[in-house]
Amino acid sequence: MGQGLWRVARNQQLQHQGYGGQGYLTRDHGRRMAANNLPSTSHRKQAQGGIDIYHLLKARKSKEQEGFINLEMLPPELSFTILSYLNATDLCLASCVWQDLANDELLWQGLCKSTWGHCSIYNKNPPLGFSFRKLYMQLDEGSLTFNANPDEGVNYFMSKGILDDSPKEIAKFIFCTRTLNWKKLRIYLDERRDVLDDLVTLHNFRNQFLPNALREFFRHIHAPEERGEYLETLITKFSHRFCACNPDLMRELGLSPDAVYVLCYSLILLSIDLTSPHVKNKMSKREFIRNTRRAAQNISEDFVGHLYDNIYLIGHVAA
Repeated sequence: MGQGLWRVARNQQLQHQGYGGQGYLTRDHGRRMAANNLPSTSHRKQAQGGIDIYHLLKARKSKEQEGFINLEMLPPELSFTILSYLNATDLCLASCVWQDLANDELLWQGLCKSTWGHCSIYNKNPPLGFSFRKLYMQLDEGSLTFNANPDEGVNYFMSKGILDDSPKEIAKFIFCTRTLNWKKLRIYLDERRDVLDDLVTLHNFRNQFLPNALREFFRHIHAPEERGEYLETLITKFSHRFCACNPDLMRELGLSPDAVYVLCYSLILLSIDLTSPHVKNKMSKREFIRNTRRAAQNISEDFVGHLYDNIYLIGHVAA
């Protein structure tokens, strides 16, 4: 009795879903399903006519083909895009598998210019036999030499024709390069004040708040660990450059390069006071305003207060 009721209920369910009593699709339901399947069938035929990248990346004929796709099977633009994310070491390894792709000059040119943004050789007609892969190796060798001995490193760049013997060209190279050791660079700039002058003029502090501009300056030209003549030279050059970039602001606030010089020293001392763990009694905002306005009387109290807030919230200007 229970099995008979179950069959009746099951048959009613199948009929409701479009099946006949024998468990087959009814004619009307079958027609509807066939009509719904037509678009996918035509889409499949269209996909067979061209290159299906998704199918190329996912489909594997055997277990031996599992793994990374062969870049030579992809369109060249896509292959170069994938390889452009590699560093020099990985690109050299990739050249063992895809020699023609990984040795492409555009890839190595991008690596050179992303690491060393300016070189004199970039703006010259390349000599016979020139390759950016070889240039990358020379730039890397020269940077390592500079980090051991700055003078020898610069001489190496000049001997290879990478840099011209010009303070402006050397300054541009330093400004656009991040692989040079900052301690060796500081020693080099202390000895080559002509390069330092050109390096300062490359900075654009227009419409920047004074502490933020000072941080940017010290990111490129690192401050010495101790106060001395070199630090005074850096602050003096920065003050003149900041005023030259913001003439309207200087007139509005009534500031001169000497006043900016005083403010910079105050910001450095405040940075040490607020960030050093050895200073127990931190300088208050009221004390900073009073001390700063005593040294530079024409500066407004609100402006000096904003300087304090910037150091308090963001941190050291020469970290």
